[in-house]
Amino acid sequence: MPVDELTDEATRLLQDLIRNACVNDGSVGSGVEVRSSDLLTEYLEGAGLDIEHYEPSPGRRSVLAKIEGSDPTAPSLMLMGHTDVVPVNRDGWSRDPFAGELVDGMVWGRGAVDMLNLTATMALAFRRLADSGFKPKGTLMFLGVADEEALGTWGAEWLVENQLDEVRADYVVTECGGFQMPGKHGIRLPVMVEEKGVYWSTVTVHGTPGHASQSFRTDNALVTAAEVVRRIAEFRPPTVISETWTELVKGLGLPEALLEVEGYVESLANYPLAFSRLAFACTHTSMAPTVAHGGTKTNIIPDKVELQVDMRTLPGQSGEFARNLLLEAIGDLADRVDIESIDSPATSSPIDTPLWDSLGRVTAKLCKDSALVPMTMTGGTDNRFFRDAGSIGYGFGLFSQRINFEDYVTMFHGNDERVDQESLRLSTELWLALAQDLLT
Repeated sequence: MPVDELTDEATRLLQDLIRNACVNDGSVGSGVEVRSSDLLTEYLEGAGLDIEHYEPSPGRRSVLAKIEGSDPTAPSLMLMGHTDVVPVNRDGWSRDPFAGELVDGMVWGRGAVDMLNLTATMALAFRRLADSGFKPKGTLMFLGVADEEALGTWGAEWLVENQLDEVRADYVVTECGGFQMPGKHGIRLPVMVEEKGVYWSTVTVHGTPGHASQSFRTDNALVTAAEVVRRIAEFRPPTVISETWTELVKGLGLPEALLEVEGYVESLANYPLAFSRLAFACTHTSMAPTVAHGGTKTNIIPDKVELQVDMRTLPGQSGEFARNLLLEAIGDLADRVDIESIDSPATSSPIDTPLWDSLGRVTAKLCKDSALVPMTMTGGTDNRFFRDAGSIGYGFGLFSQRINFEDYVTMFHGNDERVDQESLRLSTELWLALAQDLLT
């Protein structure tokens, strides 16, 4: 089938996924990914595939399809795309975030970049391979997984803990990466070979209640919390120059100053905002106060305020390290707070693998004068569960030059999310070529 027809098909499937509006706000009853699970099942089942469903909580359904390999000893590959999306503030959007409009070659909508574009192209490539009678040596799998946007409780985490024999794969590819970065010696395509750990913390600040009409010398938890927030926001953890960051800087031909701890943060002022944010996040434990709850009534001095702090740790950093760093940031107010945390350590995969080599071969043909570079994923993906279970996990796709780096990073969980049809074509071609190259 000609590429243009494949691209049209990818476009329609992406639009349908966007319109399903599987919005995951973190509550058990949100997401309702069964809508997109059913959509993908209907799309795939005509090819006579082995399809299974997993629904650990009502509506939180994932779909798994397989093309069994002929050689049980050959490596297996899973293409994993999540079907849920994050909530939207419609006031910040130029178009309806759930209409899936196609305008000037761009598909608009929540999830267009994160990551329904890849989910759609993975499913499309999988279906086309099945229709063609594809007979790989190693098993090829497609997983349309629920609940990625809220730590994977009802999706990848549950599957790995309860159905590992069914979802186990030697190699797993999911979001993100594959945007074209201009380097000194040509286009460089970042592959997310590791991702930062999650150390989400609830910091409870204590005070003493009283009547707000007599506020002089009161122990106001809200006032203390404001100072705690300021300290956390202004705290600067130590700079860590990792091997992955070094390879990225060298691959892009960037200045040596980005490999020096001394003056590193100051040097970021010379770069565009999106890159400077990435460069800081890849080399530091990050901590961001994001949510505050406190107080009961206007005329009552609050005695408790809860702060949510998003901390992300680098590979090799423990939960104890993160807690001590948070306490260091809070300083002499530490005895006024309690801290409860979720600790999910960073994960990583090596680059000296057949999967890396295969991606390099197929992308060199699809993107002229390009080469792969490793990168740290500063957020989290479902890859962490599979890496912990023994898989080699990379984050990758393939985007056109119409999606530049600045737009790519700002559209994740942001306004006016959109992806172009050329990117859909490239990703579809990528999955088709990768399966052929790695598994046959």
